[in-house]
Amino acid sequence: MTKLQLTVPSPLVELGDAERGVRVLLKRDDLIHPELPGNKWRKLKHNLRDAAAAGATRLLTFGGAYSNHLLATAAAGHHFGFETVGVVRGEEHRPLNDTLRAATAHGMRLTYLDRATYRAKTDPAVVAGLRREWGEFFLIPEGGANAAGVRGCTELVAEIDRPFDVVTCAVGTGATLAGIAAGLGPGQRAIGFSALKGEFLPADVARFQRETFGRELGEWSVETGYHFGGFARRTRELDGFVEEFERRHGVRLDWVYEAKMMFGLRDRVRRGEFAEGTTIVAVIAG
Repeated sequence: MTKLQLTVPSPLVELGDAERGVRVLLKRDDLIHPELPGNKWRKLKHNLRDAAAAGATRLLTFGGAYSNHLLATAAAGHHFGFETVGVVRGEEHRPLNDTLRAATAHGMRLTYLDRATYRAKTDPAVVAGLRREWGEFFLIPEGGANAAGVRGCTELVAEIDRPFDVVTCAVGTGATLAGIAAGLGPGQRAIGFSALKGEFLPADVARFQRETFGRELGEWSVETGYHFGGFARRTRELDGFVEEFERRHGVRLDWVYEAKMMFGLRDRVRRGEFAEGTTIVAVIAG
């Protein structure tokens, strides 16, 4: 797959204001590609290869009305020659929001499932109904969260060309953390900062690893204390942190995911939870 100009490996940039003797590097995955940033590309990469190997010409995937995954899949389909179908959670609303409008501009066709049916989207009867409606397709799960997506995220670790102790990432489904943790070496660990009330996430991370690698790999944990009220919830404190971070470092954090991770990381550093001399790589997925 060479039809895109991708910035891979993505840049590694050190923050200049580390506290308590802890060194923090940003893994700028958000700079991989403007339409396929970060874990969007990593989780789609092997899915696209699997689809091509299967002779598929159409991709179908799922997401909410503001899903960056839907938009990334639409862009990938445009660049790599796949038709794309986006199954959107909830009722259709017109005019389309910016995310869905951009997806349709890339050729994605949209269909909608009510919330009850959407919760059962992996049920064979629901998938069969979608095949009757759209014909044959290669199914990519919501968020690209499958074994192919996990394998793509594992590759991130090999790109880090400096010694490190800890790698952190934001967590939505757990697939990114599962992949990163699997790529770690001895003495390294991964911390995933949940963007939602995700008490179920450790079990999901372990399941992704077993499905992908046959066993659980790496030292990892999920931090659930910095979700700021739940998924896509925010507070004035979080908004203020986003503004301060951009002012100090020139990086605009996505408040749904990465801002919560960086806020939590700063807080844990200030609490003295990392030994002096620790090097942390924080993944900015975009």
